[in-house]
Amino acid sequence: MHVNVEGNDRSSIIVAAGSVTMSGKPLLSASPVSTADLDVVRAAWVGISSEGEPLTAATDAAALLTGEGALAVIAAVPGFGRRTTAIRALWEAAQTVSTAVDAPPSLMKISPDWSDPVVPDVSVLPDEPGTGYLLDVAAEISSWKDPRKVAFELVSHAEALGRKGSFLVLVSDERGWPEDESGTLARPVVRATVKPSAHQVTISHLQHVHHLPNRIPCVYPERGNITPRGELADLLTKSSTPADAVRLAGILTKVEPSAEGLDAARASFQKWRTQVDDVFARTERDADNRALLIASVFLSGEEALTIQDAARDLLDEEPEQNVRTILSGPDLTTRFKDVGAEVDGRRASLDHRPGYARAVLLHLWRQRADIHTHLLAWINGLTAPKQAGAGRLAPISDLLVDLAIAENDIRVIDKIRAWLDNGNSADERLELIARVLATAAEADRLGPTVRSRLLVWAQDDSVAVARTVALVCRTSFADRYPRQALVRLRHILSRPENDVAVDTATTALSELASRKGHFGRVWSTVIRWAQEDGHLAGHRAFLALLDPRTDPFALRVVLTAAAEDPEIKQALIDAWSRVLTNTRVLAEARDVLIAWAHTRVEDELISRDLITDVFRRVVERHLMATPIAALVFGEPDVRYDEAVIELRKELGMPTSDAFSYGSPREP
Repeated sequence: MHVNVEGNDRSSIIVAAGSVTMSGKPLLSASPVSTADLDVVRAAWVGISSEGEPLTAATDAAALLTGEGALAVIAAVPGFGRRTTAIRALWEAAQTVSTAVDAPPSLMKISPDWSDPVVPDVSVLPDEPGTGYLLDVAAEISSWKDPRKVAFELVSHAEALGRKGSFLVLVSDERGWPEDESGTLARPVVRATVKPSAHQVTISHLQHVHHLPNRIPCVYPERGNITPRGELADLLTKSSTPADAVRLAGILTKVEPSAEGLDAARASFQKWRTQVDDVFARTERDADNRALLIASVFLSGEEALTIQDAARDLLDEEPEQNVRTILSGPDLTTRFKDVGAEVDGRRASLDHRPGYARAVLLHLWRQRADIHTHLLAWINGLTAPKQAGAGRLAPISDLLVDLAIAENDIRVIDKIRAWLDNGNSADERLELIARVLATAAEADRLGPTVRSRLLVWAQDDSVAVARTVALVCRTSFADRYPRQALVRLRHILSRPENDVAVDTATTALSELASRKGHFGRVWSTVIRWAQEDGHLAGHRAFLALLDPRTDPFALRVVLTAAAEDPEIKQALIDAWSRVLTNTRVLAEARDVLIAWAHTRVEDELISRDLITDVFRRVVERHLMATPIAALVFGEPDVRYDEAVIELRKELGMPTSDAFSYGSPREP
């Protein structure tokens, strides 16, 4: 669609076509495969292993995509570059197809934003003509309730795509796709069993992505007597993943190719493992110093004595009372330096070694499994109100969510959720916890479990818990998983009391509707809810979405569409009819009706006649409903203004002073 608009200085333009729908399920979101990803598979692709074996999975998958089935399932264990292989397959298939048509297919990645991740609804997959789609379900396919059924539906969907000149590549884990069930399901499977050479991946990224060929010599692998071995070549081995190689290339872009720079790159790439191993080896029988190191991880930058007190709390010990013992042993500064901390004046810090605190925590988590419960309980106390870590909730939570994602350990996320039970419901605290939960919910492996937790927590009786989930739905989580965000908001909007959690949920809903590309999905979902009798969440959502006092955008779009489509207009009337029978939202309904009356005379972008007609149709059905009766006939001790009185005139209703007295009413 092409639209030419002139003379629109400082005005608003509403294009409703394609944005407002009344029937059918909203499709899953799809966004273009990034230019950066395409640049990698075009220019920096590595097609051989460290042993010189060719990587054929991408080419084999591309052949399937351009065949009759239009489907390729790339199955592999983590660390074999399966997502990059999928993008390469899409790109190769697009090059093949583009030789027969004027323009190559668009390449899009689909967000697996199923309403129920355990029972994926294949019917909501996008199916635009001339499009290559990427759908990564590796993290969730093992939890599908009926993988055979879903797999057959995906095969049928891909066949339909093929008839439109489109195709689908699916990324699976090693065993999730049920290929043993039939030949039909086995046919599209391509197994990525060979990893690309890690050295070549680093070299290729330095050359073609970062354009820093002068960094390449330090990672050259030794090849006989021809190529000298690079100083950092030993960092990559046959077991290194493509992600490891890409990370090393990124690190090398930030250092100078000097001895000092390469030493820094080595320490950063190894994530301080050598230094951490040395510290734990030196303190094998020294629980005091290990506790001091752990306390420094979470309280880095605090006063040294505060960190020492926290270390004693971890050991569940009181301060030493024996003077002889106090005067013996190393000074506190020496103890901090022995565990890798830096002391400046009264404060001790690990910040001079970026990533060191994370490395310590990961080592502790992996090597001392018995401390998990004790450590999490200690952190819970440390971050309680008025405790040493209360002001460091942000860095502490970042460490924990990083730990949870790295270890795929939901217990850490459950502990962060437990912070909501300690009575501190300050806005900043809840927003911070929401940000952490959102980060975890978008993680590749841990994400599906966290998203399931959010669904449960959305139904929690606690105001703080429900509100935090609503805050999660105001983050990037809602952009990536809008369908799941709406499901969680629906539960919160169903709370019996119109509390602060409900207020936050209505704000999240309105914000999601105003984000690019999401209005149609939000509207079709809300109008479907609102047309059900007694649907408290739907009626609250309808009123919040179409309340012009907050943001007139949604109302403008819907009314513009309603002026062109009788089905949308009728849906508005039907929804209002259901809302006005729900006694739990009558106060909110009255206020929104009055706001509509004001918008009718104040907003030039909205049709006065259309609003009047909608009011007339609603009045015909619900003249005696409390909000309508109040609007039409007035209320004792309430004085309505000119906008409402003018609306009454156009509706042919009485405007007697008998219905307009008392104190003024603010719209």
